[in-house]
Amino acid sequence: MKTKFLGKNEIGINYPGSSKILDPIVRQKKLSDIAGVDYWNAYEFSYLDSNRLPILKVVEITIPASSPITVESKSLKLYLNSFYKKKFISESVVLTKIIKDLSKLTKSEVKAKFIRKFSAEPKSLDINKTTLKFTKPNMPICFTGFRSICPVTSQPDFANIYILTDKKIEIKWLRSYIISFKEKGEFHEQCVEDMLVTLINKYPNSNFEVCGRFMRRGGIDINPIRSNKKNITFKNFRVFNQ
Repeated sequence: MKTKFLGKNEIGINYPGSSKILDPIVRQKKLSDIAGVDYWNAYEFSYLDSNRLPILKVVEITIPASSPITVESKSLKLYLNSFYKKKFISESVVLTKIIKDLSKLTKSEVKAKFIRKFSAEPKSLDINKTTLKFTKPNMPICFTGFRSICPVTSQPDFANIYILTDKKIEIKWLRSYIISFKEKGEFHEQCVEDMLVTLINKYPNSNFEVCGRFMRRGGIDINPIRSNKKNITFKNFRVFNQ
């Protein structure tokens, strides 16, 4: 996979102050009817207000899972970083530009907003600590310590995985399956989608929702949610190690 910036030294890179810096990635979908979103939280976003004073914000960007294209993370970081020397008359103008540029890139309806507080982490069953053999239906499941590999840089990515289902799941099998990703070279979104597809195939006629809360890189964390049901339960919450 060829990318503009990922896996490359930033020294000497010219940062154009426009959407041209954004690098598109075509999604590799395994099911056509998967619902969900990708929550991108950018913690180091700065711009100039109407008085040319620097403003620091946390911006939440929501990209629908149905989009045919997503954005490469390092290019998004560089794009957002370029705002630090641009003047805007209001917060809404800033957000409108982000929404417009990313919606055009991803060919979807992207949302963006500034946030001051995250939703609470859902109460869940930690399958790394429980002595139960099976999960309980309709109770969120949590696996801490997920690891995968970036397919471009080969650097490790870490996350906490949350699963919600109306089915009883064998915990020993589920743990082993999630651990099997530790040497797998896939982007965050694809890892979560792979889990959903596997769960659907192993437990047919069941509802599943899988959420990956990944650790941040370059001031941004990516949190995909995938489900085979229309209504998404998990919110953009934040866990302690994010």
